[in-house]
Amino acid sequence: MDDGERTEVSRAFHELVNMKPAALEKWLETDESRSAGQHKDGGESTGHASGRRIVEILRTKKSDLSDDDYQHMRKVVGYIRRHLAQQPSGDVRDTRWRYSLMNWGHDPLE
Repeated sequence: MDDGERTEVSRAFHELVNMKPAALEKWLETDESRSAGQHKDGGESTGHASGRRIVEILRTKKSDLSDDDYQHMRKVVGYIRRHLAQQPSGDVRDTRWRYSLMNWGHDPLE
């Protein structure tokens, strides 16, 4: 990934990930967080694992981010954009849709 791609991915990531690391970490400890998303073999959901990775990325200095980190950031941006396009009607405060987005670092109510 060249510098221009890294810059664009980082910009989109920080625009869409609107939860602070501490708030995301606290959210990931909740039952609502653990229950949201797709679970493989009854284990941790993809979004929950991604949330833990997002916390690490947010706490890493830009100069220390790897290509793998930028690839994950790109995956997060894609997921959030796709999921936002599927917003259900009505109050989303206590929905699995919102909980899933929060696992990926985006609270649509913020």
